[in-house]
Amino acid sequence: MYEKLPKRRYEQTLKFLQKEVPQPTTVLDLGVRNPFTEIMEEHGYTVFNTQGEDLDVVPEIVKEYDIEVVTAFEIFEHLLAPFNVLREIQAKKLIATVPLKLWFANAYRSKTDMWDRHYHEFEDWQFDWLLEKSGWDIQAREKWVHPVNKLGIRPILRNFTPRYYAVSAQKID
Repeated sequence: MYEKLPKRRYEQTLKFLQKEVPQPTTVLDLGVRNPFTEIMEEHGYTVFNTQGEDLDVVPEIVKEYDIEVVTAFEIFEHLLAPFNVLREIQAKKLIATVPLKLWFANAYRSKTDMWDRHYHEFEDWQFDWLLEKSGWDIQAREKWVHPVNKLGIRPILRNFTPRYYAVSAQKID
């Protein structure tokens, strides 16, 4: 089942999560249930997911969950206004990952799925600023590359240019 999943990215995301949030912990993972939800559960986390609501339209939906930790793995780049949902989160801790803007590639846009598009691809300072402005204090951060097995200049650049940015943040009271 996991053969086509982004194994390396998931391993790095899980490692960052385990370092920042000990198991067993109950988390609200923004977005629908997905393969990484199952990976978190296999590693001792209890996971609730949002149900596919448009978080740009109903950001307050996150208030329905009384949870200490919210995770958001590659979700904020799909929102027009991630600031709104970040302000509504009432959990004390946030673990989030976003794709970084690559100087040598355009933002991702699926040709077949209108929801599978990136409205934002962040530079690290932009995501930090978004978090700080929406009431979060960054505690830890990491970046990692996303190599691909193809020939060409861009694939070579992906071997040493960070593609993903992970952040652990505390809610400012």
